[in-house]
Amino acid sequence: MDWTAVTVITSSEAVEAVSYILTSEGAQGVQIDDAADFAHLQPGKYGRYGEIIDPEEIPHRKQGAAVTGYFPEKTFVPEIVPTITSKVAKLKEYGLNPGANKVTAAMVNNEEWVTAWQKYYHPLRVTTGTHPTTRLMLQALEQVIRGGESLIDVGTGSGVLSIAAKQLGADQVVAYDVDDVAVESAKKNLALNPVASDVKIGVNSLLDGIHTQVDIIVANILAEIIVPLIPQAYENLKPGGLFLTSGIIDDKAALIRKKLNEQGFIIDSETKMKDWHGIIAHKPTEEEA
Repeated sequence: MDWTAVTVITSSEAVEAVSYILTSEGAQGVQIDDAADFAHLQPGKYGRYGEIIDPEEIPHRKQGAAVTGYFPEKTFVPEIVPTITSKVAKLKEYGLNPGANKVTAAMVNNEEWVTAWQKYYHPLRVTTGTHPTTRLMLQALEQVIRGGESLIDVGTGSGVLSIAAKQLGADQVVAYDVDDVAVESAKKNLALNPVASDVKIGVNSLLDGIHTQVDIIVANILAEIIVPLIPQAYENLKPGGLFLTSGIIDDKAALIRKKLNEQGFIIDSETKMKDWHGIIAHKPTEEEA
């Protein structure tokens, strides 16, 4: 199958929002080339065979980011490019810098799409992550996991939070994503990490139809998607269970705090990295109710 790659030149802070826009318009996969991923790297073992090289020698963007969505051949791309451009421009209304917002499209065959990500992948310390929202969640997991917990990872994406949870000692981990391509990608990443071999993963829209109770629910997704997840998370947490959220841009933090409080959650802590917030809240115990 042939694919069309639609690339948006944007800012580092808008990467996740642009990725969501591309996916919402039908992209079956997203590739990110972000200058920020290299900003704090020091010379180290980044070579294919473990050799020490300077990150500056690795081909990468020097500023901003390029987010590429891959659309199947049935998609009429000329129709969606203006929509994508308009939606990215409106990110300013949410306090995000859309950057250049230059949108281009090009044909690419299936084999190129499958392997294109590899040239952008380089080892990073897991607690640094590749985006502030990921780092916030990894740090939150380090803070709360003591060992043996049950956990649900909502909007798992690459599966990195599920893998980290298992590495930190969580017992039963279930991961969901609405995108079946992301689920297949996450399965491959889980297979590369034996500690996460028992993570159960599947396609699902948030926690629709899920009725269980776990110790921890983690979600690194946009604030607009967190809002409908809040009551679902409350239902699926044990008393005293923790709800870890990120993907919350500055001007949405007050909304998420308000919705959490209205649902009955108690906010334990809030951390910030650049323009992004991470919140740890818990469902009250019987004594607190």
